[in-house]
This record gives sequence, structure tokens and C-alpha cells, in this order.
Amino acid sequence: MDTEKVAEMYRKMLEIRLFEEKVFELYGQNLVPGTIHLYAGEEAVAVGVCSNLRKDDYIVSTHRGHGHCIAKGANLDKTMAEILGRRTGYCGGKGGSMHIADFSIGVLGATAVVGAGIPIATGAGLSIKLRGTDQVAVCFFGDGASNQGTFHEGINLAAIWKLPVIFVCENNLYAMGTRQTQVMLTKNVAERACAYGIPGVTIDGNDVLAVFQATKEAVLRARRGEGPTLVECKTYRHKGHSRFDPATYRPKEEVEEWLSKDPITRLKRQLLQEGTISNAVLAEMEKEVTESVEAAAQFAKKSSFPLPGTALEGVYV
Repeated sequence: MDTEKVAEMYRKMLEIRLFEEKVFELYGQNLVPGTIHLYAGEEAVAVGVCSNLRKDDYIVSTHRGHGHCIAKGANLDKTMAEILGRRTGYCGGKGGSMHIADFSIGVLGATAVVGAGIPIATGAGLSIKLRGTDQVAVCFFGDGASNQGTFHEGINLAAIWKLPVIFVCENNLYAMGTRQTQVMLTKNVAERACAYGIPGVTIDGNDVLAVFQATKEAVLRARRGEGPTLVECKTYRHKGHSRFDPATYRPKEEVEEWLSKDPITRLKRQLLQEGTISNAVLAEMEKEVTESVEAAAQFAKKSSFPLPGTALEGVYV
């Protein structure tokens, strides 16, 4: 792959990680309304997928969606302001952490209801087909969503109509606190693709280059009008399901094993071993990203809250 592109993928993963760490810090200062679902540990999935997409391609996100939005090109200031409930945020501070959207870059929004984004992405795929463009739609969802009825309905329709949708399952082994092995007998979610007559592939979700390559093939297939692909990325969240979850249900040895597979550390080690990039360049990159994340936090904290009179703006029936 092009060295410059790989370096940019590293930067974007680092941006997501440092952004999430800052959100965690601000939450501890009681500056974030509601709860948060952090993406730390899963950065390779969002970045590997979105590095294949154009600005006019669509993504549909989840409750754990900060990383998806940033990988697709979301503005850090507006993203942070939305999470802090400020009027300068993407949704005027009224959507919060789980409902960030930016149609201008193809982010159709996050859905807090598990599995709800799957039929939305299928609808976006139908829109693309009816308009005759070569866009694609990507739907991110977790392993828990693969047991929802929306999973069957959305993928089945996309398959029979050959819609340009890539279904990306971020399998972090747990649906909240329920382990995948307790609720399904198949080892991999991607094995279910054969029931719909579409390709299904299971990959190492902590290897950003593997995610990039698998998604590249799925995107090219979709743009050619050959229909959807189910891509399962095996990954692991570093924190609990939400800010309130201590994740004590996960064995200590398991957590330590997955932390040793950190996608950012992994790519950094590879870049240094190959001599692709120097420690000095990486250090400068980290400094720049740290400053941009801190600037976003300051922007959000200085922004005002929505005015009471705007409560019903954007609400329609």
C-alpha cells in the first residue's frame, strides 16, 4: 500500500483513540450528559473501512459511533460539542453521544437501538440503485445485532435486490455483558452470509490493513452492481459496554491478551520495523493530534447550551 495512505490511517486511529480518552476524562468532570460508549480498541475497523470510501458514500453508525464518524471525516470540534450537549454540535447539542450525524460527509446518523441501522443502510442502498449512482452504503453493527430480526430482513432485501451495501459486524465478543458463544452456535457471524447467497468473510479486526483489503474488495463488488457483502471484524473494546459498566464479566487473562493486540501499537510497530516512518515523525504526529483533540475539548467547553426556545426545532411529524 501507499506509504502516505498507511501513515494517514495510523494518524486517524490515533485521533480516534485520543479523542475517546478525552471524552472519558470530560465525563469524569461531569461535562457529558447521559452515558458514553467508547470505541477505544476497535479503531482499526472504522479506519480500515472508511479509508475505502468517498465523501459521497454513506455510513450508518451505532451507539458506539464516535470512531465511525471521525473515520468518515467528521469535524472534531462539532463532534465534541455534540457529545457535551452544546449548541455548536452537529445536532445542536440535542442528539448527544449516540446520535451524531453529518449528511454532508455521508454520515446518516447513529442508531442507539441495537440493529436498527441495518435496514436504514439497506434503504440507503436502494436509494443509490434507484438514482443510478456508484455510491455504496456501509452499516456498522455489533455481534449482538446479528441476532435481531432487522439483521435478517435488511440483509435479505439487500441480497435479493443486489444493493450496494457492505454490512460490517464489529464482533467484540460481547453483546453488553453476554458472550457471543452463549447466544449462537456458529463460530463466526459471517457464516450466516451463505443463507442470503452473498459473500461473507471473517477477518482480524485489529489489523487495519486486513480490514482495508477486505473492505476494498467488498466496495468494488458493490460499485460493480454485484450486491452486498458481510464483513465480520473480530476485535475487542478496551472499556466496558458503557461508562457505567466495570466489565467484570470478562476474564482478566482475556483482557490482557486483547490489550496486547492493540491495533494502534501493532501498526506503529510494523511501520517502525519496515522503516516506513521514523519515531520522530510519529512523535510529531502524536503531538499534532493531541493538540487538535485538546482544541476540540476547549471549543466544546466554551460553547453554550441550546436555548430553551429551540427545543422543538427539528422535530416534525
